[in-house]
Amino acid sequence: MSSDAAADTRAVTGPRRVITPASGFELPSLGELWQSRDLIYLMAKRDVDIRYKQTAFGAAWAIVQPLALAAVFSLFLGRYARVPSGGDIPYPLFALAGMVLWLYISTSITHITSSTVANSTLITKVYFPRVIIPLSASAQPLIDFLVAFAVVIPASLLYGIAPSPRILLLPLLVLLAWMLSLGLGLLLSALNVRYRDIALVIPFLILVGLFVTPIVYPFDLVPDAVQPFYAINPLVGLLETYRWLLFPGAPDPGLLVIAPLVAAPLLLVLGAWYFKRAEREFADII
Repeated sequence: MSSDAAADTRAVTGPRRVITPASGFELPSLGELWQSRDLIYLMAKRDVDIRYKQTAFGAAWAIVQPLALAAVFSLFLGRYARVPSGGDIPYPLFALAGMVLWLYISTSITHITSSTVANSTLITKVYFPRVIIPLSASAQPLIDFLVAFAVVIPASLLYGIAPSPRILLLPLLVLLAWMLSLGLGLLLSALNVRYRDIALVIPFLILVGLFVTPIVYPFDLVPDAVQPFYAINPLVGLLETYRWLLFPGAPDPGLLVIAPLVAAPLLLVLGAWYFKRAEREFADII
């Protein structure tokens, strides 16, 4: 082949890239993710459009759900069972704030876990960084959270409670919640490709999590002897810190904040590593 013909061939085919499976401790490439940022945006936008397509109330569902659950818990736990709230927070406001954050975390884990299998057709047809799928799936629950949280502040003012200046740190807490849900979602999403019953276990785990996390009851209600073991759950420190940032009278979380600060980045790294390691088999077994 002449040099001119070889040059023409290179011009047509373009630069070649050899794709190799992950080996050892390898995380998804941040450079690849940045180059694929348009794809991440389009897939995230697609999820949001699907979420609200042909719905009567649209984004209002993100508000109705925590309000309805908070009303139920306020009636049966706050009024009938006389369950106290943390600090001087009225129980309906206590339950509403907790349900808004809990629904974000639980919805994120559920949505991210099912995302890889839901995009099986795309995975078997074209190459792209597979981690884009769960990453983009984390956007829609976050939008729901922002919509639902818009109700918490007016509800707080309605009860005569002005938000604490500490609320300015709330974006950092939301970042921790996102890291926790994405890390766990990555791990479960990769497992769900091989073991489809993972998707069946998630609702049960979320139901258990609702009762082993101080969402509708305060941390102080847990017996002192059990509190050190109970606090291992990073969502405990996350919820207690969340209310402390929102309400002036909420108890100081103290050392409880350590668990989410440590668990969030560790779980994200672990989930990203396992997902990267498992993705080489996705196209064969999905």
